[in-house]
Amino acid sequence: MTPWPGSISAITLFVDDLAATKAFYLRVFRLPILFEDANSAVFRFDNTMINLLKSSEAVGLIEPAAVASAKGGSRLQLTLDVENVDAMCAELSGLGVRLLNGPMDREWGIRTASFQDPGGHIWEIAQPLG
Repeated sequence: MTPWPGSISAITLFVDDLAATKAFYLRVFRLPILFEDANSAVFRFDNTMINLLKSSEAVGLIEPAAVASAKGGSRLQLTLDVENVDAMCAELSGLGVRLLNGPMDREWGIRTASFQDPGGHIWEIAQPLG
């Protein structure tokens, strides 16, 4: 039996504009689509799948909980490790990605910057300092 808790195999992100968010992921992360249908697109980030799901389809997935609006503020951040935050920021800027913050050194020993996808989800890039 697999120990509890195991690794996170998938994260589903609710998006209002699937086409725009899917295009952003293809352009910025340069990953192939693992699966897609009219309501979702799935990308594999190493051992974790990111499922972009139309917000209208999320209701049936999480009810009786409510699907929040993308404009309601963020309640999560997804972090990707990179070798060089500054170089990745330059690359992201070249792709037309607007940084929310950074690059900056954090007191807990990492250098970070963050950006937002079209669905309102915040992504952080991080590298250890020292």
